[in-house]
Amino acid sequence: MIEISCAFATAMDTPEHVAIAEELGYRRAWLYDSPALYPDAWVQLARAADRTSRIGLGPGVAIPSLRHPMTTAAAIATLAELAPGRVEVAIGSGFTGRMTFGQKPLPWAFVREYVSTLQALLRGEAAPWEGRLIQMMHPPGFGAARPLDVPIIIGAGGPKGAQAAVDLGAAGVFVTGPRAGITDRGLPRAVVLSYGTVLGEGEDAGSERVLAAAGHGGAVALHGMYERGGDVTRYPGGAEWLAELEKVPAETRHIALHDLHLVGLNDRDRLVVDGELLQRFGQVRTPAGWRDRLAELEAAGITEIAYQPAGPDIPGELARFMAAARG
Repeated sequence: MIEISCAFATAMDTPEHVAIAEELGYRRAWLYDSPALYPDAWVQLARAADRTSRIGLGPGVAIPSLRHPMTTAAAIATLAELAPGRVEVAIGSGFTGRMTFGQKPLPWAFVREYVSTLQALLRGEAAPWEGRLIQMMHPPGFGAARPLDVPIIIGAGGPKGAQAAVDLGAAGVFVTGPRAGITDRGLPRAVVLSYGTVLGEGEDAGSERVLAAAGHGGAVALHGMYERGGDVTRYPGGAEWLAELEKVPAETRHIALHDLHLVGLNDRDRLVVDGELLQRFGQVRTPAGWRDRLAELEAAGITEIAYQPAGPDIPGELARFMAAARG
C-alpha cells in the first residue's frame, strides 16, 4: 500500500508541523533545501528530531553544490544521532536550489561523484575529493558512528537521474510524477512529490482558501515551464504573465520568477493561477478524487506520496489530506 508522507517548504514553524504530521500518521517528512528561499533544512530537521519519535526525516531534495560532501556527511551523522533509524536523504541535480541562483541543474556526472563520495564517507571509508583523501574522523559523542546505514534517494527528473540511482545502488527515486524511464527501473522505492488541497463539500476550486492552500502548485508548474523553455502563453493569462516577468531586468529575472516559490502566489502568478488551472493540473480534488489519485499512483509503481501543504493553516491541510487518504 502506498505510504503517505509529507513535504514542507522549510519554515521556522516546520518542526512543529512535522510533530503534528507524526501524530496524524504521516510516514516521513521531507524538507526542501533551497537556502535562497527558506531557512536551513538541516537545522530545521534537527529541531524536528527533538520534537518527534517515529516519523522519518530527511532533506528532499538536497543539492550537492550547496555543501562539501563532508559537510553533508556530518549533517547526516548529526541527524542520525538525534533520530536513529529515521533518517533518509534525497539528493538531486537541483531545481529551485540552483535556479534561484540563476544556475542550471548540475551535470549528472558531478552528482554521481558527489553521492558516491558521500556513500563512502558514511561507510567510514576514505574517499578522494578535490585531489585529496577525506574521511569522517568523528569520535564517540560527535555524531553517529560509522558505518551509517542511511538510505539515499535520488531526485530524478529524467532517465539520466534514474540511471544514476540504479548505478549508485540508491534506495529509490524522488519524482514529480510517474514516468516511463524513471519509475520503472526496478528500484525498491519511488517517492512522488504532490501539491494541492482537499476540496470541502461544494467548495469552489477558485476560492481564496483553495488558492492560498494550492496555488503554489500551479505557480511552480509555470516557473518550471519557463525555466525549461516551455510555452506559458498557452494558458489563459499566460501572455500577460510572461510580459510582466520580462519587464524585469535579465540579471535579476530568476529572482523575481521564484518569488514565493512553493509558498504562495505572487501578483504575477495570480494572472494565470485560478481554480480551473488547479483542477487541470489535478491539484484540487475531493476526498474521493484524492483516493482515486493514490490508487493511480500505486498502480503506476509509486510507493510513497510526499504531500506538501501550504497556506495559513498547514496543520489543517495535513489533517484534511490524511483524512482523505484514509477514507
